[in-house]
Amino acid sequence: MSTSLIVELRQYTLHPGARDTLIELFEREFVTGQEAVGIAVGGRFRDLDDPDRFVWLRAFPDMASRRRSLEAFYGGPVWREHREAANATMVDSDNVLLLRGPGFEAVNAEVLATVCHPPDAAAFDAYAARHLGPAQALHRTEHAVNDFPALPVREGEDVRVWFNGPAEPPPWRSQWLRLARV
Repeated sequence: MSTSLIVELRQYTLHPGARDTLIELFEREFVTGQEAVGIAVGGRFRDLDDPDRFVWLRAFPDMASRRRSLEAFYGGPVWREHREAANATMVDSDNVLLLRGPGFEAVNAEVLATVCHPPDAAAFDAYAARHLGPAQALHRTEHAVNDFPALPVREGEDVRVWFNGPAEPPPWRSQWLRLARV
């Protein structure tokens, strides 16, 4: 994937025991339904530390394409037919980071995603130069206005996200997601 994609990292909190129900519906209906309107659906994961969390990524060439594709999907027949079943599995679907980066499609069974909150871009860039390479698929916050407000994104944060990162953790506040590919 190109390094200039708009990427959503979506973390859904689900009702207890509902994750496999959502994953089955998602894989059967929502992957092809989104791809049909121009959305690149990337890695889809079970959170290994939270049995009630589903994590996934999707990508768009730019913000205008994102808006058009989301309007087409959420206004279209696939979502209309299956939204009630999907929403019935969810407690919260608003934990979404809007990022810019290469996207990510897992090839291994287990993935470690790092969500880092560096206070200083230059210090982070120095850390990244020492510890991260292209294989880590580094993403940075996309600060564009969310032009599809029906789907909220986290705002007011400046994060860096990467996958299967270094043994030395970053010196800043971070969250680690141990993920298994769906």
